[in-house]
Amino acid sequence: MTTEAIAEVSHLTKAFGTVAAVEDLSFAVRPGEVCGLLGPNGAGKTTTLRMLVGLIAPSSGTATLFGTTVHAGCPELLRVGAMVEQAAFVPHLSGMTNLRLWWEAGGGRLHDADLDGALAIAGLGDAVHRKVRTYSQGMKQRLGFARLLLARPELLILDEPTNGLDPAEIKEIRNLVHRLADHGAAVLLSSHHLAEVEQTCSEVVVMSRGRLVASGTVDELRSSGATVRIEVDDRTAAAGVLRSLPAVGKVEIDGPELVVQLRDGRRSDLVAALVMAGVRVESVTATRDLEDVFLGLVDQSEQLRTSQAGQSGQSSRETR
Repeated sequence: MTTEAIAEVSHLTKAFGTVAAVEDLSFAVRPGEVCGLLGPNGAGKTTTLRMLVGLIAPSSGTATLFGTTVHAGCPELLRVGAMVEQAAFVPHLSGMTNLRLWWEAGGGRLHDADLDGALAIAGLGDAVHRKVRTYSQGMKQRLGFARLLLARPELLILDEPTNGLDPAEIKEIRNLVHRLADHGAAVLLSSHHLAEVEQTCSEVVVMSRGRLVASGTVDELRSSGATVRIEVDDRTAAAGVLRSLPAVGKVEIDGPELVVQLRDGRRSDLVAALVMAGVRVESVTATRDLEDVFLGLVDQSEQLRTSQAGQSGQSSRETR
């Protein structure tokens, strides 16, 4: 399988008047990945997705699909299934009729679509023959997925797919996304629900106020700046080794374990240093979840912005 990016944004910027909704954003999605675009409301997630599917043009930078720069109506969009807004249907018609009319509106015939595959993944069963007005919100979302899958897309782009759903419906959508990935599709989804991203995605891109804050696998983000508990055979020797590492902020002994605050780096770096010093490591556990990481990253980003704004103001006053 190729590791080349199938969706990529590079230094992407979108300004509405004097307000930058997205600023110098870069990340990539590769085959087989379920990538979560994570950020609070107003972070620029939807604007980014809209540029990636050609609904709006960037102010600067580029968005590419399958190596081709995106523009309205570009052929590569036929290889993408996108649900950037809430899925909308004709309520007094059945789910099946809605699917047929949508497909035929594009000039095709339903027997050329991957109807069986789409319905199998969406898991609607006999409900596809009922009128859409009888559907729950979760069922409408699954019908929206089925509609996207008719054309056998290689990439799914989903904007807040679990918004407005109850816990059971959220679980259904999570399972559906996993089935999509199992069938070989790459998925890029935006969300502000951290627990869902943690359980659904293999990769995460964190945004705040239009800017990239961090990116990597879920495990990489959780281990970065984490609190780590380490059980060793010699706590005193281990504490001395760990305190000498630049990546370590604080080391405390807590019963049979060491509690280590990481500034950066990975848990594997700690293990390697201990083993090199002859300390035997029994267990290593990260106690920080993605929510802690996310809130910390956003807070650091806000502090940096405040500092930069203060420096800019000071510089402006000094030049007067």
